[in-house]
Amino acid sequence: MELVGTPDNPVPPGALISAVGAEDGALLRIARWSPGPKSLGTVCVFTGRGEFIEKYFETIGELVERGFSVVAMDWRGQGLSVRELPDRDKGHIDDFDMFERDLEALRKQVLQFLCPQPWFALAHSMAGAILLSQAQSGRSPFERLVLISPMIEIAGRATHVSTRVVVEVADAVGLGASYAPGVSRRSSMAEPFEGNELTGDERRYARNSKIVEAAPQLAVAGPTIGWINAALRITRKLADPEFPRRTGTPVLIVVGSDDTIVSIPAIARFANRLKAGRMILLAGSRHEVLQE
Repeated sequence: MELVGTPDNPVPPGALISAVGAEDGALLRIARWSPGPKSLGTVCVFTGRGEFIEKYFETIGELVERGFSVVAMDWRGQGLSVRELPDRDKGHIDDFDMFERDLEALRKQVLQFLCPQPWFALAHSMAGAILLSQAQSGRSPFERLVLISPMIEIAGRATHVSTRVVVEVADAVGLGASYAPGVSRRSSMAEPFEGNELTGDERRYARNSKIVEAAPQLAVAGPTIGWINAALRITRKLADPEFPRRTGTPVLIVVGSDDTIVSIPAIARFANRLKAGRMILLAGSRHEVLQE
């Protein structure tokens, strides 16, 4: 459960690492940092699909420098938390509700005992959908959500009715643990920089690739059919026009104008319907705003 540092990406000083068990027995890797006795509160950093704590060391260090305590977690199926399948490379989940068990374990075993309030969430992509689902149901412990490129809707063919039907049928007949057609069998961080849809920052992209080279056990390859089906279910839930109107937690959404992973129009519609929240569009940024 250790943290892996590299020369370009050292572990922020003062890290405390622990393993936390969710109610269903899933073992999760948690790391936390403190700026000292005068903390301004706690920011929880939640990663996107296929990511891990180490990718956010730069952001974590900056938050601690600004006076915040920080907690970061590997979702089940990612990083050094328990993997959902014997094949560790597959990015898999049966239902996104399972991720909310991870959030509850974090609240019960870490936040309420060890972390100064107020509590804030900083969530990227997939994590944004999970945090919104929790908030809309009234279970969020966070006073504010900052969502980076949230997965309100997946861009491209993933949302087409034909895609959804094929994925649902394949999952129903027992193919949920198989790779989705056309996805990579290796981590996106192992792909060449040229042509990537994630970031225009070549230095940070190379830094992340070196993390995976140093610790390949952190990486996850492409998603399974089951993951795609679960993702499409939660995005259909988010597409309900009443969903944002019933979300009481204040939300700030930040998305890049050049994002091709998630749907910018869908995010804008969602943000316009929020009871308390707004969207900031960053010109020239791709999907991984915090890696630009």
